[in-house]
Amino acid sequence: MSGSALAGVGKRRVTGVDAARGAALIAMMAIHILPAWNEEFAPTLTWLLFAGRGAALFALLAGISLAFMSGGKHPPRGREMAAVRYGLAVRAALITVIGLFLGYLAINAQVILVYYGVMFLLALPLLGLRVRTLLVLAAGIAAAGPILMHATRDVLPDMLGVEPTFTTLVEAPGGVLGQVLLSGTYPALPWMAYVCVGLAIGRLDLAERVVQIRLLAAGISLALATAVLSALILGPFGGRQQLVDTTSVWSSAPEDTVEEILIWGPDPVMPTDSWWWLASLAPYSSTPLVLANTIGTSAAFLAVLLLLGRASGRLLQPLALLGKMTLTLYSLHLILLATGLLADQPVPAMILQLAILSAFAAIWLRYAAQGPLEKGVAEASKWARNRYLERAGGQRKSRTSPTTAAPAAAGTPAEPAAPSPSAPREVAYPPAPPYPPAPPEPEGRARHRSRQRS
Repeated sequence: MSGSALAGVGKRRVTGVDAARGAALIAMMAIHILPAWNEEFAPTLTWLLFAGRGAALFALLAGISLAFMSGGKHPPRGREMAAVRYGLAVRAALITVIGLFLGYLAINAQVILVYYGVMFLLALPLLGLRVRTLLVLAAGIAAAGPILMHATRDVLPDMLGVEPTFTTLVEAPGGVLGQVLLSGTYPALPWMAYVCVGLAIGRLDLAERVVQIRLLAAGISLALATAVLSALILGPFGGRQQLVDTTSVWSSAPEDTVEEILIWGPDPVMPTDSWWWLASLAPYSSTPLVLANTIGTSAAFLAVLLLLGRASGRLLQPLALLGKMTLTLYSLHLILLATGLLADQPVPAMILQLAILSAFAAIWLRYAAQGPLEKGVAEASKWARNRYLERAGGQRKSRTSPTTAAPAAAGTPAEPAAPSPSAPREVAYPPAPPYPPAPPEPEGRARHRSRQRS
């Protein structure tokens, strides 16, 4: 294949990934802005399609971005990989700082960036693993992480739904750590399953049609298998009745309570009175089947966009435009939510926010390659990585050179220093989301919807 052809394939691949980021952002905006239930207080199509899936897609794309930023199919070794890890650690710290600042916004939303930054840190030791190892690790985390959550939920400090901020970090560091790792809306430890799968996907040749088709088939198969398994466990195997019997101890309407939790998810966490809850597909519950199901839907959706990119990348440009600077646009979205702009008119609010974000991205990217927050984080990461390489190169030279070198002969130019190894190409990455106001809800549902999630 010619060089120009290879360049075209690479462009289509990146367009598909950027489009997936943009689609995830729109899905989260829809969950944040559009009604979750209709006049009959039944879940709307928006809730059924997007609840929990946008955040899951963002987390999986985080792993893909980490793979791209650490060499793609051919990750570096030795001090080059150490330099990559050093730069990504700085990136993770800056994302966490941005998330802590956004936590002060007066919004009915859960900011994912602090969790996101911690996931980046937890992924650093995994950058050198092979695809098969990453997938096995992801399966283990998806199985063990929710069990650990369930077992520790009553032991960890209760943060009462307060967002991680600099204030809460100083006042209750242990509580914030437990919240970010296990008890929060996006618990970093179980959600590392998304990151591991994303890392594995990012190590594949995503430009190859056969890889895209296999990714689509695997994603659909996993999503269907987990949905069927959950239905069997909660149905014929008696799981739902077990939940009703257990819930009757503390609820006067146990059947309605179980139904509400299965539809709307935990408030703010799943009950710990029965292990049968781990068989549910309740959104934002981070059960083993939820993790596996949303990994499947995310992988399948990404594969569809990659296949569409092969046919016509121009079709994906509106989504890819948003996906090239999701950290900036996500933050801007939260700020717009804090203003209460058209809070009582969800559909106009959704259209207006999309128009504002799209116009901002189009204008900004006309004059710059990255969004403002993306640029700042990338430059700091690049500086830290290059600084590490310079220091490592100097230490290596001092160890291998004589203590006193002979001076160069008169008129002989000194040998130039070896150039620093080239750093891996920077690639944009995603963040994730939260919520705004919602329409009045029935008294029976208020307890389960007191906090919205992204």
